[in-house]
Amino acid sequence: MTQISSAHTTPTPRAAFVLFPIGLATALSLMGDVTLYAVLPTRFADAGIALGAVGMILSINRLIRLITNNAVGWFFDRLPNRRLIFLGALALGVLTTTLYAITTGVEALIVARLLWGLAWSGIWVGGNALVLEAAPEAQRGHWVGIYQMWFFFGSATASFVGGVLTDAVGYRGALGIGASISALGAIVAFAALLARRSQAPGFVPPHAARVSIWASLRAITPALWAAVAAQGVNRLAAAGIVSATLGLVVQASFGTGLQVGTWQIGIASLSGILLGARTLISVAGAPLAGKLSDRAGERWGLLTLTLILGALGTGIVPASNLGVLIAGTIVSALAYGGSQALSTALVGDLAGKHAYGKNLGLYNTAGDLGSAIGPLVAYALLSSVGLIVIYLGCALVMLATAGWTWTLAKKPKSP
Repeated sequence: MTQISSAHTTPTPRAAFVLFPIGLATALSLMGDVTLYAVLPTRFADAGIALGAVGMILSINRLIRLITNNAVGWFFDRLPNRRLIFLGALALGVLTTTLYAITTGVEALIVARLLWGLAWSGIWVGGNALVLEAAPEAQRGHWVGIYQMWFFFGSATASFVGGVLTDAVGYRGALGIGASISALGAIVAFAALLARRSQAPGFVPPHAARVSIWASLRAITPALWAAVAAQGVNRLAAAGIVSATLGLVVQASFGTGLQVGTWQIGIASLSGILLGARTLISVAGAPLAGKLSDRAGERWGLLTLTLILGALGTGIVPASNLGVLIAGTIVSALAYGGSQALSTALVGDLAGKHAYGKNLGLYNTAGDLGSAIGPLVAYALLSSVGLIVIYLGCALVMLATAGWTWTLAKKPKSP
């Protein structure tokens, strides 16, 4: 098992130079995608589609990433200038948001969403790989946590800004402005990253990196599979089960709304507040867990703890009590952010730089698979077992994964 240095140093200006442009561009790239999630269910007519097509439009980008994540990772490990994948993906992301704004009809939106799936693979796999590549070993968890923080911050901000802009200037106007905002982030990244022209340290020439898919899979260690599984389960809970059904939990618990003094909070508003709060709370969980793991000198124990806390928080969410619901939301959101940062950092701990792309491709494919099948499983089981059983089942899966990661935490570290 890889030894993680317990040395702790103060983050250098280099961290800001690398993390700021990559993080900002990643956060702003989400403007189009997150705006669609926020407004398309109610503005589907403005997009020229039927309500029945909304689910497909919002999920197809995740399904295509089951293929594109690994393809992007493969190319990342073989190109001498790895930044080009990330920068090209940012440009493609701006194009897709522009297509949302100017096209009409389900066919055009499907094409745009497939292109966004490819773009996000390049942004997320490439961005994480660049951060892992640049991070000092003793600060890897902290750097990864900061980058994850940009993701959660961008998602929360885009949801709010996209909704407000839609009410102010309409569906197409909001997406047009969103494309401009994403372009601003891309310009910052282009200016910062293209100035660093040196070949990536530790780069493996293409002829030395050509191995079969089967050989690549055999080279994946049980520990790396555990980190991949942790991300898949984490995304199954956070982006799959909870995100897709929290509105139903709120409705089942509070009927038509919640009376707070003289204020009547509607179900949609309460659901939106809780979903937005989960994302913002995860902003704190990611860098905190990453930094603590750097100080402690190991990550498996902390990953186990975040999975256990995530299981606890997820399991109590469907309780018909506002205080318990809020507590479950806070605990699970902190755990989700921490788990994502820790498992990403572990990919860096367990792989050489020549394999960051391949391993991050597999890692993010597991996350996309979890987030894609979560809503399908939840709604398929809803009528037969109910929300409480679904949430408890999700919690049990997280606990089982925590048991796996705990076995790795107990293993002696290699010198």
